[in-house]
Amino acid sequence: MTTRRYSHPKIPPQKGFFRAFVRWLVIGLGLIWSLAALLLLAARWIDPPSTAVHIQRRLQGWIHNRPYRERYTFIPLNQISPDLQHAVIAAEDARFYQHHGFDWHEIQIAAADDMEGGRTRGASTITQQLVKNLFFGTGRSVLRKGAEATLVPVAEFVLGKQRILEIYLNVVEWGPGVYGAEPASRYYYGTAARNIDEQKAVRLAAILPAPLKRRPERMNNYSALILDRMHQMGW
Repeated sequence: MTTRRYSHPKIPPQKGFFRAFVRWLVIGLGLIWSLAALLLLAARWIDPPSTAVHIQRRLQGWIHNRPYRERYTFIPLNQISPDLQHAVIAAEDARFYQHHGFDWHEIQIAAADDMEGGRTRGASTITQQLVKNLFFGTGRSVLRKGAEATLVPVAEFVLGKQRILEIYLNVVEWGPGVYGAEPASRYYYGTAARNIDEQKAVRLAAILPAPLKRRPERMNNYSALILDRMHQMGW
């Protein structure tokens, strides 16, 4: 009696290559995500020396042969005026201390505005903006949003609200080559961040959505709106 040997069907070379490519792509993305998560954990104790936005602006200056001077000084949260802290929260993320990284209420409002054909409003929280600043730069894409969404809960868990706010206020872009509250305060007002009063604070907060185009002295209407929000929030 002859025993037949069972042989596995051969996988076409193209399909085998595709499977290997997908496998290594998933492994690579997993390693990159793990590195980003570890960097967030390290940021609990170590102040970021740079961010993706800083690097992006440096490269843009080099590519376009434009002079570029970076102003970046990291200071503790207690050296940033409470008025400036409150103004930025009121302007960028009024429910910062209530949500866990995503403000679903603002997301619903933004989605409704978009569906009705109204002006699209931003719904990114300070935590989302921090993750984007640290790792993704200013570009927009569905993939970036997806990766950002997976890192936001990590940031909330390992950093906590006060450290998130501290890092954000120190790394956010506040003008051409100007990053953080201390350089911004000195660049626009010639004083330290701890000396910024309420009026100056709301004007600085007002330029954050478009820091390369706006100037504090031109932000009369929006700064008044931020000031009103601060007062409604009890500040």
